[in-house]
Amino acid sequence: RREHPFIGCFTFEKGRPKMERIQRILMNPRYKALMNEIADKEATRIYCRHDMKHFLDVARIAHILNLEEALEIDKELIYATALLHDCGRHVEYESGTPHEIASGELSLPIMAECGFTDEETEQIRRGIIFHRNREAAAREPLSDVIYRADKLSRACFACEAADS
Repeated sequence: RREHPFIGCFTFEKGRPKMERIQRILMNPRYKALMNEIADKEATRIYCRHDMKHFLDVARIAHILNLEEALEIDKELIYATALLHDCGRHVEYESGTPHEIASGELSLPIMAECGFTDEETEQIRRGIIFHRNREAAAREPLSDVIYRADKLSRACFACEAADS
């Protein structure tokens, strides 16, 4: 199986938060297994993959929107939501269950194991399940920045498969 290439990437210089719960997500065996499932299902996909590059792009864009718009959403909640928002993607390939629903469910034990409170878990879960629904996402700041960042993270115009 693939080893996660981004482990340790959230250890910052002095005075900056380490985002320890984000580190826990990245190290979590359930999370790693889900990432491997997605990678296996998307190995021959010609379109953008749902991989760590995508998850981190969504996190960074969402965090930039948060800062630019002074929304004051906790950075760790943004990163957790972005890392988990497509974690059930393989379920959609297997059963047709919408991946946002599968991701919302599959992320619950991961968040519990990584130290998120019940309130934080519910915020993150709602960000995950609304990340494809513009109207629902617009009602909550975290859901909204994840929705917009997910859309902004894809450069479809520059894709080799754009014609298809």
